[in-house]
Amino acid sequence: MSATHPGLRIGAVPASGFNTAAPDERARLVRALADAGLDGVLQADHVSFLDGSGTDAIVMMAGLSGAHPTLGLHIGVYLLPLRHPVTVARSLVTLDQLAPGRVVFGVGIGGEDRHEVEVCGVDPRTRGRRCDASLAILRALLDGDTVTHVDEFFAVHECRIRPTPTAPIPVLVGGRSDAAIRRAGRFGDGWLGAWCSPRRFVQAAETCEAEAAAAGRGRVTWRHKYQPWIGVGDSREEARDHVSRAMQRFYGLPFEAFEKYTPYGTPADVADALAPYVEVGVHEFDMSVCGPDADTSIELAGEVKRLLAGSVRAGA
Repeated sequence: MSATHPGLRIGAVPASGFNTAAPDERARLVRALADAGLDGVLQADHVSFLDGSGTDAIVMMAGLSGAHPTLGLHIGVYLLPLRHPVTVARSLVTLDQLAPGRVVFGVGIGGEDRHEVEVCGVDPRTRGRRCDASLAILRALLDGDTVTHVDEFFAVHECRIRPTPTAPIPVLVGGRSDAAIRRAGRFGDGWLGAWCSPRRFVQAAETCEAEAAAAGRGRVTWRHKYQPWIGVGDSREEARDHVSRAMQRFYGLPFEAFEKYTPYGTPADVADALAPYVEVGVHEFDMSVCGPDADTSIELAGEVKRLLAGSVRAGA
């Protein structure tokens, strides 16, 4: 796994209450993330998930872009197959104009709710191929190319997006399947991993980079990232309660389905659980943080970062 980006970068979001907070309160929480020493605010994306829940990640990030002048805007994962890549390219360039150089764009095909895909007029069986086509169009437009692309999903002729981003927008591709990892290699600047061991993360990153080489992509500045849910509190029992309730509410599945790869406990417990990822070369994380309240979640996430950063320095 290429170690292109030394140092430790951690984005985060309080898992409960952030998206439903009043705009001024969300802006305050974004500033709290920066004050806690975190590097970005994380925003997931859904159109109509399970009971109809969701947030348009690009729109939300546009609203948050002015809350802090330097905090990163980390989108992950955006359900790209449910949108048209030309309009997504325009939205990303507009977001970059609001927050130059601060956007990291993580994409995926979804999968937990097939009905969400269907109500957007997309056949769930074609999500992977549609995502490949979308990424090919999107990357070319963001690079400033004039794009003609005709396939089973899109008929794009002589399309341009101007202006281009102020700096390249990193595109990370999420998904646990082998197809998703290969997709990251063909089209992405990194793999966005979740619910896997450190060993599996390294294997996936190496597969991703080998796929890029086979595709003749040349030198890529890799930004592989791990994206866990975490539970934080004064004890492991309290922290488990916070994260299990939040994940069961969001996914509609028992927490035991996720527990193996979900760190929880005090900040030291969580840092100890994430340290093996750092040891194998993972230096970027985005965390959905489940604590007693949003402010405490942010404060304890900042402590997790300080502890992990200390382990990076100690191992340097």
